[in-house]
Amino acid sequence: MKWQGRRQSSNVDDQRGRSSSKRGTGGFNPMLLGPLFKLLFSKVGLVIVGVLLIVSFITGNNPLNFIGNLFLGGNSNNQAISSTPYQGTEKENEQAAFSATILASTEDVWNDILDNYREPTLVIFTGQVTSACGSASSATGPFYCPGDEKLYLDLSFFQDMENKMNAPGDFAQAYVIAHEVGHHIQNLMGTTDKLDKLRGQVSKTEFNKYSVRLELQADFLAGVWANHSQSMTQMMENGDLEEALNAANAIGDDRLQRQSTGRVVPDSFTHGTSEQRMRWFKKGFETGDISQGDTFSATSL
Repeated sequence: MKWQGRRQSSNVDDQRGRSSSKRGTGGFNPMLLGPLFKLLFSKVGLVIVGVLLIVSFITGNNPLNFIGNLFLGGNSNNQAISSTPYQGTEKENEQAAFSATILASTEDVWNDILDNYREPTLVIFTGQVTSACGSASSATGPFYCPGDEKLYLDLSFFQDMENKMNAPGDFAQAYVIAHEVGHHIQNLMGTTDKLDKLRGQVSKTEFNKYSVRLELQADFLAGVWANHSQSMTQMMENGDLEEALNAANAIGDDRLQRQSTGRVVPDSFTHGTSEQRMRWFKKGFETGDISQGDTFSATSL
């Protein structure tokens, strides 16, 4: 892909290196509990408490903050403290820049296709992250949360694509980001909400079938993005389309199940087969027409 030097999105929240636990760097030392209680309940301690109450009345500060600062490591509100900014590797920083560039490309495309398009935010994290959909680890893989309209990505997933899934290439990575943006489109259109309302009202097997259609539509929308992006910027090079199709093939339910358990259980599919994922992405790329992606009405996937 010819992506270097192009616009990067400002809708990126780089959380790499941040602690998801939000614990203070000093920490709490339980060995101080004994001396603390002895002091508080001594005559001297009662005088100190009295002074703290007077000070808190005058200043409006919580007296527990004074105690926390003195005895609990100087960080009683449990906020993480970082004295130095996160320093990623050269490759990781390049992937972050690449991701911001691809997100900018999706913004250009969908602002052109949809009226009043609301741009999502890309959160780049390491290890663990907290979203409106709950906490997640890197093992979850990239995901979109409709609750906060954000895409979440640990850049190590790109390395996993290359080393564990045999799906290398920058356009394969772009497909992943465009797929998650596809879920954002579905959220804006109300499709995601309609599906969520079915949860618990239909059997798990039936709900899985709807989930497959949702995922295949996101693949189709990723293909629509690729079509329009190529027309607008000519970023794609020879072999890029094959990289995306190879990535779609690598993450098909049937292939993943066969690799992990040696057998395939279609009723448990939630994303679609390798063939289906490749076909719907390719359909989106070839047509560039958002109206051609109604996977929910399709008689054959």
